[in-house]
Amino acid sequence: MNLVAVLEGLLFLRGDEGISLSEIKAILDVNDEELKQVIASLETEYAKENHGVMIQKYGEYLKMVTKKEHKEYYQKLIEIDENSNLSQAALETLVIIAYNTPITRMAIDEIRGVSSSHIIRKLLNRNLIQEVGRSDSPGKPILYGITPKFLDYFGINSVDELPKLEEIEMPEEKINLFDLRYKEE
Repeated sequence: MNLVAVLEGLLFLRGDEGISLSEIKAILDVNDEELKQVIASLETEYAKENHGVMIQKYGEYLKMVTKKEHKEYYQKLIEIDENSNLSQAALETLVIIAYNTPITRMAIDEIRGVSSSHIIRKLLNRNLIQEVGRSDSPGKPILYGITPKFLDYFGINSVDELPKLEEIEMPEEKINLFDLRYKEE
């Protein structure tokens, strides 16, 4: 088994959250010395010019991050994203935040049923949401709320102008989107 490739996959899967050294050791079933070798091998590979990412250590966590020397290109991507329409997932996340401000990422994930960290990052970059404080729950997670740019984007003056949830018409029966899309004819 190529443990370097496995580590790369683990870092990719964890994204911005990163992964702790103890988690990596447990998953790869390696000791401290073997872990150092696997990390060093991946760092050496990513140090090559033909890679746009590198490994960064933050305390006891490892993350896959972009290389600083390509920053101008990443900035262009952010500018393009700012001018593009919002995805269905982004709109869904915005609705949850707007109706439940302030709310933690974990609560958003629970409502959506999937991880929202990537979407939240995009919405923060577009200045549609902002960090509004910290929850009193264990770990003091970040609380998110909407911004004035959100109000401007949707052409409203305050969240009071959002439709009341009971006014929004929902289909009476659940629709199985898979069957609709892949129905045999």
